[in-house]
Amino acid sequence: MLIFFDIDGTLVGDDGRVIPESARAAVQRARANGHICMINTGRTQTLVGTELTEQTEFDGLIMGCGTMVVYRGETLLHETFSPKDGARIIDGLRRYEIDACLEGTENNYRDSDDRIFTETYRRFISRFDEFCYGSFQEAPGHFDKFFAYADRVEKMDGFRREFADNLDFVDRRGGFFEIIPKGFSKASAMDFVAGALGISMEETVAIGDSSNDIPMIERAHVGIAMGNATEDVKKIADYVSTDINDNGIENALRWLGAIS
Repeated sequence: MLIFFDIDGTLVGDDGRVIPESARAAVQRARANGHICMINTGRTQTLVGTELTEQTEFDGLIMGCGTMVVYRGETLLHETFSPKDGARIIDGLRRYEIDACLEGTENNYRDSDDRIFTETYRRFISRFDEFCYGSFQEAPGHFDKFFAYADRVEKMDGFRREFADNLDFVDRRGGFFEIIPKGFSKASAMDFVAGALGISMEETVAIGDSSNDIPMIERAHVGIAMGNATEDVKKIADYVSTDINDNGIENALRWLGAIS
């Protein structure tokens, strides 16, 4: 089987850093049994880093909601906004007064403090001060997707209408959106990987917990929700496992038959 794992809320908990020992061991047992295990995350490469992959080995990584695919050390796919499109997006964000973090392979980019429009976003971004940030001026041509916040619905609605032909939007609730190039998703990358490896989609499994996992859970032949998943994810899953810190990954792989 070709098994895809989300990171946040699936492989790691609230700290965003530590994979439970039961999950680490279960992934390696599944790989030893001949299954291909791949991360499939909304994080771009700079946010994945090496900390997670040093904890347990995976066969490959899908990052940035399908905008980058790395398999056994080889980059098979990488989609980045062009300098022209990147500059146009930044202009649109400022015109609609939308706060955003632009996420790239080598860096993340944020606007200057005096250009942040909301206190909600200011508090949100302060949680990630440890990550290196470039400026919006440096970003065009260097970011693959972005995470945005609007304090009023009409702001994001206007931005969405203007960029409907270029961008896809994942509603993360509370005014936050994950925004990616048109046609890219965790699901589109699954199709790409399966095709590249010559594996039927009937042999695919996806495990996740949140709204940006819905496309991959729907696309997989078997979709599994973590016990801590949101209700919309649980509703479409073929199986609901236990919580991440209650052997959720191990129980999911055991139910699947990937490990005994």
